[in-house]
Amino acid sequence: MFQDIPVDVGVAYEGERIRRSEMYVEFGGPDVKFKFELARVRKPEEVKDGEIIIIGPDIKDIPEGSSVPLGIIVEVAGSQLEEELEGIIERRIHEFTNYVHGFMHLNQRYDIWCRLSKEAFKKGFNSFTYLGKVLVRLYKADFPIIEKIQVTFITDPKEVERIYYEALKIYEARDAKARGLKDEDVDEFYGCILCQSFAPTHVCVITPQRYSNCGAISWFDGRAASKVDPKGPIFRIPKGECLDPVGGEYSGVNKIVQEKSLGAIKRVQLYTAFKYPHTSCGCFEAIAFYIPEVDGFGIVHRDFKGVAVNGLKFSTMADTTGGGRQVDGFHGISIEYMRSPKFLVADGGWERVVWVPKVVYERVKDFIPEKVRDKIATDEDVKTIDELKEFLKSKGHPIVERWKQIEAEVKPAEVKVEDAGISALQPVQATVMEGIPLSGVPLTSGGFKITLKGARINIDKVIIRRSTSTR
Repeated sequence: MFQDIPVDVGVAYEGERIRRSEMYVEFGGPDVKFKFELARVRKPEEVKDGEIIIIGPDIKDIPEGSSVPLGIIVEVAGSQLEEELEGIIERRIHEFTNYVHGFMHLNQRYDIWCRLSKEAFKKGFNSFTYLGKVLVRLYKADFPIIEKIQVTFITDPKEVERIYYEALKIYEARDAKARGLKDEDVDEFYGCILCQSFAPTHVCVITPQRYSNCGAISWFDGRAASKVDPKGPIFRIPKGECLDPVGGEYSGVNKIVQEKSLGAIKRVQLYTAFKYPHTSCGCFEAIAFYIPEVDGFGIVHRDFKGVAVNGLKFSTMADTTGGGRQVDGFHGISIEYMRSPKFLVADGGWERVVWVPKVVYERVKDFIPEKVRDKIATDEDVKTIDELKEFLKSKGHPIVERWKQIEAEVKPAEVKVEDAGISALQPVQATVMEGIPLSGVPLTSGGFKITLKGARINIDKVIIRRSTSTR
């Protein structure tokens, strides 16, 4: 099937990482503003079957070590194809290009990041023509309803920029279609394991009100994909019994997630970042991260270049968040999920969000409740935690009332000291600095065991006196 391709092609190469030192050239990624991939369903007469079009410099014409813009357009035609399949066809670009040994594809839509290895280039993979042939053949093999297909690669910067803005409008139209449907209105959700090559235990659960983490697959896309390719990587999930309507836990979801993660993940709550949060792979558009100093959440997106208010870069938090794990307080999300009424609803929703990059804020501000819309700080307002605290107080953010409530609920905590030669004598008054709670943890040192129970406290001083009595 791929004898004329100068490198091996197969599922075995999914998940291959190409480091900067190994790459010949890079397409898209964090250093390139304009990049996209797009699938369109066309009329038969608009598609020349098997044609591969290159607009701009081909791979062999690009200097080694370069980072360049890239647009990928897959156009398909067929009597059974409908516009609602575009998102599904588009998402498979990620899977199919990763079959190529020496080619890495990450992310989706306007966030794509691709690399070609030096080794693959030396073997003769020096043209987009080869990548186009791979896509044409794999699409026709997996989607028999595709009767005609053509693929276009664009590296001309001006052309990539022009079509980029057109693509954004198409993405928005798709996303808007799903916003009127509620999770309670349907009997089944959908799952996706396209990213398991990079995160083996990750299972994305797609509901009407919780978009895929990558932001590329809606509930309608999932429904369409499961019908067209019922044995594919996107599949039905019967909801089953609702175990927790606030957290978003369903027996059917737990069952399927446990099966698809090979037992690694046993419970998932869809609307929270704590305890049993939805797993994250690495293709998420943004991260919701907990800020313990203010008991609230910050949001940072993939294209954010600076340091977030907690002092960390996106890349640093992404390493903690991804990998198919459930990490308390680090939660991979899509931008579209931030527009949902279910957005972190179990944790307080938007009333718990305290910091968002200005770019993201502008994209979702119409979906932020009016009560809190002008009270959330952006990267233009504050740079540090101390500045954030003052901003939230001055704006009267609802989180400030939360600090006061927690402070009022905190009671003195007894410090118990258990040791053969030590008596537990000293009760310690719990205090909350500036109304901001931190979670207590068991502390151990040498032969002492100190256990703090039933409180979220800061302790300025612990006094431990050795008993003068003998045993």
